[in-house]
Amino acid sequence: MRVPRPARLILASGSPRRRELLTRAGLQFEIDVSEIDELIHDGESPVDATARLAIEKAEAVAARRAQQTDPHGEVVLAADTTVVVGDRILGKPADKQGAVEMLLSLSGRNHTVLTAWAVVPVAGGSRVAECGLSRSTVRMREIARTEAIAYAESGEPLDKAGAYAAQGDGRRFIGAIEGPLDNVIGLPVAPVLAALARTGIVPS
Repeated sequence: MRVPRPARLILASGSPRRRELLTRAGLQFEIDVSEIDELIHDGESPVDATARLAIEKAEAVAARRAQQTDPHGEVVLAADTTVVVGDRILGKPADKQGAVEMLLSLSGRNHTVLTAWAVVPVAGGSRVAECGLSRSTVRMREIARTEAIAYAESGEPLDKAGAYAAQGDGRRFIGAIEGPLDNVIGLPVAPVLAALARTGIVPS
């Protein structure tokens, strides 16, 4: 009798923050970055864009792996995080000057962090099994330009949506957070763990 292999998690993200959150949660996984185009469509709302990108990332990796590997037992997890201030979506800054201006646009204001996630079993025809979206509100204290310049020079904000790391030195700019902190970092762990458990992926 053939013994089924245990389910195996594939993380469709190169984010060190998501990798760390999943590792702390006790999950073992392989990384396979989606590399899809992450452009926002004209007229697309932040919620719709964030959810769409998470789903497209998961589906892209699941479809690719279905062609390259034995898909049985593999489950793909993808996520997308968006920082929204006013009616603007803030992506990753293009350079240090962009990081400075982004931080100053957040200074003394509330902004919203949206993280959408999607779970796709590779053997399921690359169809989304489950997805969700979490929202947190972040209040930034007043940030002086000299502080923003010094932080940008450290290099930390250059690969972060909104140009700050809530789990790094950027936390000194945060006055308060309403909602999950791990959502701000890049992945709401509790709902993701619950969804993965329903596919057979559980912490070791």
